[in-house]
Amino acid sequence: MEDLAFGDLKLRVQPSAEGPLIVLWEGKSVDRQPGKTLDPYFASLLESAKASARGLEMRFDRVEHFNSSTITSIIGLVQRARTLGVALVLVYDKSQKWQRLSFDALRVLGKNDGLLEVRSV
Repeated sequence: MEDLAFGDLKLRVQPSAEGPLIVLWEGKSVDRQPGKTLDPYFASLLESAKASARGLEMRFDRVEHFNSSTITSIIGLVQRARTLGVALVLVYDKSQKWQRLSFDALRVLGKNDGLLEVRSV
C-alpha cells in the first residue's frame, strides 16, 4: 500500500510483514470534502487488509486536528470494515482533549462483534 498526502494531512503505511496493516496519521485534515480522497483510499486499505487476512490499525495520536467532515469519513471506514469483516483498531492520544472527545463519541459504533477497538495511548 502507498502513503497518501492530501493537503496538510499525511497517511503513512507502516511496513509490516504480519499483524494488522498500520496507518499513521500526521498533520491536519481540514478539507471540506475529505471523503472524495479519503474514502477511495480507505476502500483500498480495507481490500488489501482483507486480501491478506489482516486487520487495519489507524493511529491518530500524531494528527494535529481533523474536522467533522473527516469524522464522517472515519465513520464510513468503520462501517465498511464491518461489512467486509475486517478488524479495525483506532488509536488516539487521550492527553489531547479534542481527540478524547472525538474518539469517545466514535466508541458508540462498537458492537459485540470484535471488529472495532478504540484505544488510547
